[in-house]
Amino acid sequence: MQAIVINKTGDHSVLKIKEVEDPKVQKNEVLIRHTAIGVNFFDVAFRRGQYKLPEMPAILGSEACGVIEAIGAGVTEFKVGERVAYATGPLGAYCEKRSINKNYVLSVPQNIGDTVVAGSLLKGLMAHTLLFRVFLVRRAKKILVHAAAGGVGQFLCQWSRSLGVEVIGTVGGEAKFARAQANGCSHIINYKNKNFIEELAKITEGGGVGAVYDGVGKDTMLKSIECLWPMGICISYGESSGPTEKVDPNLLVSNSLYFTRPTLALYKANRIELALGAAELFNLLGKGILKPQITTYPFQNVAKAHEALESRTSTGSLVLTL
Repeated sequence: MQAIVINKTGDHSVLKIKEVEDPKVQKNEVLIRHTAIGVNFFDVAFRRGQYKLPEMPAILGSEACGVIEAIGAGVTEFKVGERVAYATGPLGAYCEKRSINKNYVLSVPQNIGDTVVAGSLLKGLMAHTLLFRVFLVRRAKKILVHAAAGGVGQFLCQWSRSLGVEVIGTVGGEAKFARAQANGCSHIINYKNKNFIEELAKITEGGGVGAVYDGVGKDTMLKSIECLWPMGICISYGESSGPTEKVDPNLLVSNSLYFTRPTLALYKANRIELALGAAELFNLLGKGILKPQITTYPFQNVAKAHEALESRTSTGSLVLTL
């Protein structure tokens, strides 16, 4: 089969398509033929060495949708020919076929297409975690979402808006305003050319927000803390602009603030919690309450997808199709 392999960390040129041995299904595993693979900023971070890979050579990717071709001993929940997806397992999705433990695998509703699933599952589960498990977003009433036109940002904004929460979004360029507005932001700030602390203060008349969702990192993190009202929470879930500076706990003292850095794999490690979160996500996708923007690239054009993510010119979700 074909797989996208890296032998060293670096820019997108290290991504190489190679012939590798087909996977063999093991006990408690299912063999999936991929039809769509999600591309996430974590893939870029691993590729450039921002996060440490367990071994080299490596196959990146955490999220994919496809069809089961074989099942291993001990698997009774799934059958050959069933459409499934996964997003919380170990790296290794950038390939034509994959054998993966059944505990990571989810059945896919027939009314949702493969590319939508591959562009929604990881990001949507992350949004579910951030909005309902890390913190109950309804308690905030008013939130700030950085990268409101981005992959996770679109789910955070649309989902929060559907719950009646006021969403203030930031974007990294004027071209992303329309997308952030479509995602449900009532106010949009370009943090590249405006001081978003000052702009937020004008919008909220100095009151601030109850929660900040920050997937940008270095460019925004310390300023995000200044946007909170007393006992507010700053939730860091990504570093698209680079690693964040160390957060001094003393920055939280004056307003008794909270700061957290959650990981999806841990929050969705429990099989029941994973299935519950996916069911809620699929339900809203099926009803059209969540409407992700999906941009597709052929499997062979993975470097272009990475380039779009890394340059931060993309909006919505990016998916490789096979």
